[in-house]
Amino acid sequence: MSHTPHAPQLNSTAVDPVTLAVLKGRLEQIADEMDATLYRSAFNPIIAEAHDACHGLYDAQTGDTLVQGKSGLPIFVGVMAFAVKAARQVADTRGGMKPGDTWLFNDPYEGGTHANDFKLVRPYFRDGKLYCYLASAAHWHDVGGAVPGNYNPSATECWQEAVQIPPVRIICSSELQEDVLAILRANTRLPDSLWGDLNAQLAALDLGVKRLDGLLQEYDAQLILRVMSELRRRALKLMQAHIKSLPDGRYTFEDWLDNDGVVDKALGIHLTMGIEGERMCLDFSASSKQCAGPVNISKATAVAACYVALKHLFPDVPANAGVLDAVDFVIPDGLVISAQRPRPVGGYTETILRMIDVIFSAAALADKQLALAHAYGTINALSLSGYRSEGARQGERWVMFSFFGGGHGGHSQGDGLSHGNAPISTATIPPLEILEAAYPVRFTQWALREDSAGMGQYRGGLGAVYEIELLEEQAQAFLFGERARFGPKGIAGGQEGAKNLFEYENDHQWHTPPMGSKMLGIELKRGERLRLQTPGGGGFGEIKERDPDLIKADEAGGYVHPLIKGAQA
Repeated sequence: MSHTPHAPQLNSTAVDPVTLAVLKGRLEQIADEMDATLYRSAFNPIIAEAHDACHGLYDAQTGDTLVQGKSGLPIFVGVMAFAVKAARQVADTRGGMKPGDTWLFNDPYEGGTHANDFKLVRPYFRDGKLYCYLASAAHWHDVGGAVPGNYNPSATECWQEAVQIPPVRIICSSELQEDVLAILRANTRLPDSLWGDLNAQLAALDLGVKRLDGLLQEYDAQLILRVMSELRRRALKLMQAHIKSLPDGRYTFEDWLDNDGVVDKALGIHLTMGIEGERMCLDFSASSKQCAGPVNISKATAVAACYVALKHLFPDVPANAGVLDAVDFVIPDGLVISAQRPRPVGGYTETILRMIDVIFSAAALADKQLALAHAYGTINALSLSGYRSEGARQGERWVMFSFFGGGHGGHSQGDGLSHGNAPISTATIPPLEILEAAYPVRFTQWALREDSAGMGQYRGGLGAVYEIELLEEQAQAFLFGERARFGPKGIAGGQEGAKNLFEYENDHQWHTPPMGSKMLGIELKRGERLRLQTPGGGGFGEIKERDPDLIKADEAGGYVHPLIKGAQA
């Protein structure tokens, strides 16, 4: 069982509102500039185009999140606090954090998420004392394992997913550790991409140090600490006010994952949300046990997913550790959301999306105004890889890894977003022009998926259709997705969104994966295609309450076929 302790005693020395607003903006700008530096410098499209990364400032004593940039992934806000603590604990056994050091690791059990996400932690010293930490997290393209891109749907242990790097110094006394770099480069199919992404993260941290130096030359260092403390206190107070506005009680909701990619059996994510005064309890103890396949997540990742869901529900709360100071967690060890090494965790994105869904739905039981139907609920991690067979680059290895969009849920204020990205992040779907330029593929379809939205007073957003043709002699593909068996749920009488559908072409015949949403080892020849039809969002409210003019607009736009609409009505 895991409970969040009550909020720590925060420095309550008053900071005048104008100074607080100015310095809040200055601190966020530091993290924003770090984000932008990484995006402009990274070699990997998942960072450079999709922005699967984040930066922030973290507390010197606890490692808790103080400030995060506005363009970084929200899921990293929670997990990076765990990552900083993990690096600090290892450093304490090796002489402690020292000026000029930067620690690197990808351990998903201590630092959260999965092994593609490399965390860099740099201590920042002021007048010889540890003042705070700067940290960077980013999704590296390939880090070994059995499958290019590392989303291995058949993994049964972490070593089959990616190389495992514990906290180590990548920079020691301001010197790059070439032996550590050699190990990293030897454990990737794309060493140039890895080297470029690592350099980009280091450059982002360098800029963060420079900007923080400049800020502390203008303002008193203790004032900055009081500002960060005050921002956390305000986040706590706002969360307490939001929680207090909900009726006391216990609100229960459950949803399901298709399977774990190894055993074709559904896995439940079960939540009981307790509201009592100004405190919230999120009890996941009735969820399924940890499983054989890679939809497990660590407890650190589970807590971070809760953070993201609460920030969606209460967007005015500042993005720092104060969001969780009013929340208790009940997450016993050994669940699919609290798995322990060496259970595989590579597909963490699918499980945290289901956690976010059940938090949205439980909150809606407490207050209909918070009602938000389920989004499409899968990133559909798809990889194609092979060797170039002609031209100046003949024999060169290529790995295309990408994720894809779908429909968001309808809500009390209107229809859901069509072809949006997953609500775990502020990342963007990589543009097809970038993917076609970088890899030997052609997109023969990139379109909205007709009739995919869950209907209701406010319909869900539409999913998408992606069809990809191979332009090389041959390649292998794999898919790691969800929502092929359980569509995105509607709410308040709204209907379910369309389920996920993946197909691949062999010898002019189309096939679907036996497990619906996950498959490894798909062999493709030149001209053969993959087709991915992603889920739409669930609907909100009864369809009989939908404005007739909106129905006509949906039909005119080709979003809803009249016969389908009539049958649903």
